[in-house]
Amino acid sequence: MKNILIVEDDQNIHEMLKKVLQKNHYNIKSAYSGTEALLVHGPDVDLIILDLMLPGKNGEDIIKELKQIKNTPVIVTSAISDIDKKLDLFKLDADDYVTKPFNNDELLARINVHISKKNPITFETIKSKDIELNKQTYTATCKNINLNLSKIEFAILKLLMQENGRVVTKSTLFDTVWNDKNSADDNTLNVHISKIRNKLKQISPNKEYIETIWSIGYKFKD
Repeated sequence: MKNILIVEDDQNIHEMLKKVLQKNHYNIKSAYSGTEALLVHGPDVDLIILDLMLPGKNGEDIIKELKQIKNTPVIVTSAISDIDKKLDLFKLDADDYVTKPFNNDELLARINVHISKKNPITFETIKSKDIELNKQTYTATCKNINLNLSKIEFAILKLLMQENGRVVTKSTLFDTVWNDKNSADDNTLNVHISKIRNKLKQISPNKEYIETIWSIGYKFKD
């Protein structure tokens, strides 16, 4: 199991995050101030959820110090939605930013992406009960029948299957499949998802493999 360090001084938010993450099979380490976070952080921490407004040393003050201990992905949480503030945080080496109040499924999806980047799947094939993807040959089959996916369709289905039933946000799909949020829009993504669904339905008409999570993204259903 992966270890996540929660750095949050609000007891209610801290406990809520802890319950959500434990339910999704993460081990939790806790800190309630910036100073405590620097003491708790260590080699076994795989990701940090860092509140921006902390007592003593605030989130901005300790990002670089946390990274020096171990270069672990840091997701900042804050009620501040100002775009300039977000850009400043990325300059300080934050990896992601979630504005409070946040959707738990979106936060989980962001966590999964950053952990996957640090621990990439190296197997040549990804398998479910019906579907098999070969990452070396870019081929995909359903019930041993070729799906004839385009390169983008293959990349979308691969990401959904790698997340193993967890929600993948639209933003994550744009960043991962197109490498840029501005290279595609909701309509482009919807068209590709629809094409993948249609190709799967031709082979397996009674099963839905891709679930839409309204306004957030998609997840793969085995």
